[in-house]
Amino acid sequence: MSEETKSHKPKNTAFRQQRLRAWQPILTPKTVLPTFFLVGIIFSPIGGVLLYSSDSVSEVSIDYTDCATSATSVFQDIPENRFNLHYPHSSSPSFTTPRWKVTPDVTTIDPLTNATLTAPRCTLQFPVLSTLKPPIFMYYRLTNFYQNHRKYVKSFDADQLYGQARTASDMKNGGCKDYLGPNDSTAVYYPCGFIARSVFNDTLSSLTHVEDNSTHYIWNEKGIAWDSDNTKFRPTTYSPDPATVVPPDTWVARYGANYTAETIQKVHTDEHLIVWMRTAGLPTFRKLYGRNDADTLESGMYSIDIDMRFDVLSYGGRKSLVISTVAFLGGRNSFLGIAYIVVGCVCVVLGCLFTVRHLYRPRKLGDHTYLSWNQTGGPSSAGAGGGASGGPLSSGH
Repeated sequence: MSEETKSHKPKNTAFRQQRLRAWQPILTPKTVLPTFFLVGIIFSPIGGVLLYSSDSVSEVSIDYTDCATSATSVFQDIPENRFNLHYPHSSSPSFTTPRWKVTPDVTTIDPLTNATLTAPRCTLQFPVLSTLKPPIFMYYRLTNFYQNHRKYVKSFDADQLYGQARTASDMKNGGCKDYLGPNDSTAVYYPCGFIARSVFNDTLSSLTHVEDNSTHYIWNEKGIAWDSDNTKFRPTTYSPDPATVVPPDTWVARYGANYTAETIQKVHTDEHLIVWMRTAGLPTFRKLYGRNDADTLESGMYSIDIDMRFDVLSYGGRKSLVISTVAFLGGRNSFLGIAYIVVGCVCVVLGCLFTVRHLYRPRKLGDHTYLSWNQTGGPSSAGAGGGASGGPLSSGH
């Protein structure tokens, strides 16, 4: 009778039998100490370049949250803790404190939907102390707004945004299930979900030169969204039937209670909505509102009108206007440069400390006298053999 062969025996290969070549670095003072100094020498100059790039950006930041409650109908100075002006190349010896005033119930026409809107208007005046070259960007910044909440991030329907006429039954188990449509109605919101419902709806105007009202600095509100985001929005195939589709309840002032054949096709072209739909990862963030890639902003005193409709006080947040230039490494953010410098300095300091320790009391590589059983009071010294001389290695056994 022939002997059975073992069918599950691994093949005799280096991989199957764990005989692959391996390399494990041995960390010695001669390799570790130069590494510390090398990292410090490389990181510190990189941090300096990043910090210089950040500091070369001109930026105006004004928190206008309290404008409706603290400002009056005449211009008054904005509190110092509510604004920050950074002009690294300013040659102006004087500085004018930014000012604000509020005008209640200003009526305007929405440029996208032609709807008549009414809101309190905050007018900000601020100095531009140096000539700013394009491109120049205008942002709004929000604090304490958690767009990264799991339920919020998932609250949209990609197919609906792409143009498909999705029904309530199609989306009842999707991201919009908590904000799908009006109660006791077969109609759905377009676009559905919490993200679209909470879209930032303050209106920011162009800049006007205070001394010459005919001089305006115009912001282009097209081209502010990423191309990759634009491809996710397509003309909808919904018919403007209120029994089928309606605007979100927070959009009624702008779109009316029901869509028309004209207004429903303007949703996918609203780049402010597209920018907002890309959710932020942190509770403090800023999003692009407008840009100017062609015109230079001359120094002087400028004003801007902001129609305030976006409520931040109800959830303890703040909102700010930010106007900024860019450097070759992007906008103004000193964190990365400081982080590089700190890491570089820490590595140099540690390298110096370890070098002094190594020169003062060097340790021979692989010295067995440092093993635990050779130390008085070590783990094995508490055994039956007593001290270091009572261990099994010194007993001759």
